[in-house]
Amino acid sequence: MIRRASELLLLVSLGALWGWYADSTLWAVFGALLGSLIWSLLDHLRARRLLDWLNKAEASRAPEMSGVWRELTERNRKIIKKLEKKAQNSDARLEEFLAAIQSSPNGVVLLDAAGRIEWSNLTAAAHLGFDPQRDLGQSVRHLVRAPVFASYLAHADFGREIQIDGPGPRPSQPSQISLQIHPYGKKRKLMLTRDVTALQWAEAMRRDFVANVSHEIRTPLTVLSGFVETLQTIELEEADRVRYLALMSQQAQRMQTLVSDLLTFSRLEGSPPPGLGQWTDSEELLAQVLQEAQGLSQVLAQPVHDIRAVAAPAIWIAGAKTELLSALSNLLSNAVRYTPGGGQIVAGWRLRPDGWAEFFVTDTGPGISSEHLPRLTERFYRVDRSRSRETGGTGLGLAIVKHVAQRHGGLIDVQSVLGQGSTFVISLPPTRVRPHPLA
Repeated sequence: MIRRASELLLLVSLGALWGWYADSTLWAVFGALLGSLIWSLLDHLRARRLLDWLNKAEASRAPEMSGVWRELTERNRKIIKKLEKKAQNSDARLEEFLAAIQSSPNGVVLLDAAGRIEWSNLTAAAHLGFDPQRDLGQSVRHLVRAPVFASYLAHADFGREIQIDGPGPRPSQPSQISLQIHPYGKKRKLMLTRDVTALQWAEAMRRDFVANVSHEIRTPLTVLSGFVETLQTIELEEADRVRYLALMSQQAQRMQTLVSDLLTFSRLEGSPPPGLGQWTDSEELLAQVLQEAQGLSQVLAQPVHDIRAVAAPAIWIAGAKTELLSALSNLLSNAVRYTPGGGQIVAGWRLRPDGWAEFFVTDTGPGISSEHLPRLTERFYRVDRSRSRETGGTGLGLAIVKHVAQRHGGLIDVQSVLGQGSTFVISLPPTRVRPHPLA
């Protein structure tokens, strides 16, 4: 302030002196007023520079000022710098928040009061089939055409969620998207989406599973109940009684096998994948399942099957021995059950050039039509239900084989030609294969 007053006094004095030198009191007054005017113009220019800088609000480009204007500029510069830092922190937090929403498995869409898209994460765009950049500002009504969604918006009944069809792998298989809108702010809306296709598929699988298990158990129970009632109410000859008891035993064994397979399935799905700490001789696994297959053939087939093992490299396999035996045994028992008596079954191990180990079973059975091959490993799926019941199959064998293979990082493959037989292969990765130490 002192400097400003000094500048004003100096300019007024200079103006007055100029007038005094003109030898006129009037000119002295005029000179003083002119000095005051010049000072006002200079002060106005400083104020204008300050205002222009404040309008730009760039702390790093503060103008060079003097006196009180310098102090005002410095104070404003510090305030602007603090505000810039706060804005940067706010922008960083906003970016982190948007990045978190962007990585969410659920879809998020922000709509303005008119229903136009203000922001969307990639998940929601994939769920609803629009472009999160190109379609900004577009009305969501024009992008999501499902009639149930249009009705949902029209009635504004946002207390519930709805389900619509989303983009799927094929037009005939759309995904199922659950969607709900939550109003907020001044007529704005938050729209949340999630893909419930897997949940619906799992629920359908559960219903089918319960229905199949119930059906599989009902048949032998009906047979057992009928035979028990017959034995209780009718006097039978010894031969008939023995035959009935044998049939009852067969049906009881069938239920026991089903329960055993269900328990195996439950154990596989509820336990962690096997590690690499347990190694088993592949020849030992093969010998055990071959012995079981030969015993089953003697019970089911006349004449018995020609079951052979092929020579193979001596290798060890890492994994759960009980699971591996279950998978290998299921493949061989299936070959025995579906190959006519006297047919040939060949099993063994082989190494691929890429280091994978394969266990294969080849039979001379009736073969499988190509349309059935993709579904063979589904639970309770059967090509011929009547044939499966005759041979005691539960419909879970190949599903167990698939689970065991996947738990060991492997695959199952089926090749078959009608009338020429089938080949089933379990492939295990190189990490679970090593040469036999005595080879």
